[in-house]
Amino acid sequence: MSWIVLILSGVLEAVWATALGKTEGFSRLWPSVIFGVALTLSMVGLAVAMRDIPTGTAYAVWVGIGAALTVTYAMVFGGEEISIVKVLLIIGLVGCVVGLKLVDSSH
Repeated sequence: MSWIVLILSGVLEAVWATALGKTEGFSRLWPSVIFGVALTLSMVGLAVAMRDIPTGTAYAVWVGIGAALTVTYAMVFGGEEISIVKVLLIIGLVGCVVGLKLVDSSH
């Protein structure tokens, strides 16, 4: 269950990071609200997951999921340049996150 919570928290990290970019310095209401709610839920989920998953592993997985989803979203919808190198690096990042799960001997 902790891994599911951690994955959802990583997804919420991508949500708050994307929303933060749309707040225009917290001058836009709804992106600011989405940022605050997603940030809070993401941090709570990370803390809950860290009850059972070692801190280093949990944090690396959380950041990796959030980073991979944020940059993928930006490339697909936000006008960020898509390149083979970026795609390969994202695949590598996802591979590292999966690897951390596979070597977590406690679960």
